[in-house]
Amino acid sequence: MKKTSTRLADGRELIYYDLGDDTVRDAVDRRPLDATVTTSEIRRDPLLGDSVAIASHRQGRTYHPPADECPLCPSEGDRLSEIPDSSYDVVVFENRFPSLAGDSGRCEVVCFTSDHHASFARLSEQQARLVLDAWTDRTSELSHLPSVEQVFCFENRGAEIGVTLQHPHGQIYAYPFTTPRTALMLRQVAAHKEATGGENLFDAVLERELAGERIVLEGEHWVAFVPYAAHWPYEVHLYPRRRVPDLLALDEAARTEFPQVYLELLKRFDRIFGEGEPPTPYIAAWHQAPFGQLEEFEGVTRDDFALHLELFTIRRTSGKLKFLAGSESGMNVFINDVPPERAAERLREVASS
Repeated sequence: MKKTSTRLADGRELIYYDLGDDTVRDAVDRRPLDATVTTSEIRRDPLLGDSVAIASHRQGRTYHPPADECPLCPSEGDRLSEIPDSSYDVVVFENRFPSLAGDSGRCEVVCFTSDHHASFARLSEQQARLVLDAWTDRTSELSHLPSVEQVFCFENRGAEIGVTLQHPHGQIYAYPFTTPRTALMLRQVAAHKEATGGENLFDAVLERELAGERIVLEGEHWVAFVPYAAHWPYEVHLYPRRRVPDLLALDEAARTEFPQVYLELLKRFDRIFGEGEPPTPYIAAWHQAPFGQLEEFEGVTRDDFALHLELFTIRRTSGKLKFLAGSESGMNVFINDVPPERAAERLREVASS
């Protein structure tokens, strides 16, 4: 992998990740851009104890542009985009309309391929590995920023999810705090560790799933399963067999196998609702240990956390979505219409040949 860092016309950082070591990236952003102005502010909810990002400037972000005006495609002739060069393998740049900025963290866009009509599932294993390497590199770089406590790599896919740019891409949020969902996990890890005399909760969960009926697919280094208490109609958790706290700690064997397992998983997601259906909308979310202090989670260290990816869709059956209505949105109590065992069975049935 070759990494080349440059700057866009408004001062934002852009980084090319290339498969070829001899690739030269010297294209200049020719757009007449003013410096980016953000109004991002973090406010803490005194009743719930969580944090909310207030970012009114995002109201003006690009919204469903036609394909020939996509800002994530390479620049070509007089059509200038966020990527100055005429081609790329993987590129990462600071979001022009960030939810988090400055002392409130940082937001980046990750473009998986220059092909506007592709998807992550259609990447080659070599391309998918390059994306994994980019995620890992950004996790390392962002973790050293003084304002950053947790790094979250994710992909939103599909208009039903709320995606406003159809080009295959994901995002990275670098939060200045430990996110509420991660804090919940860490509290459960701490409680389990104390109750069992030191057993790791993530290890116990993975061991139980390996002995059960919700396994979707297995590799030598990765395991994918539908969790016992899945929140979403079709939800899969992907774990490395060897517990590590973050992407940085994956060994070479796990990195090599990841594209094979993950691409197969995404292809199965596109098959679960049958032929002729539009691509399955999904969210793919990497959960990594925070880089900040964990004193509030008594007895827990970063090494007690298990890196894993959670992949889920809001589609519950053909042509129908799972809406977060009263119970889910009002009380955070999910009601799942698809038994996890049936979801796992279906995901095994649609294995690619």
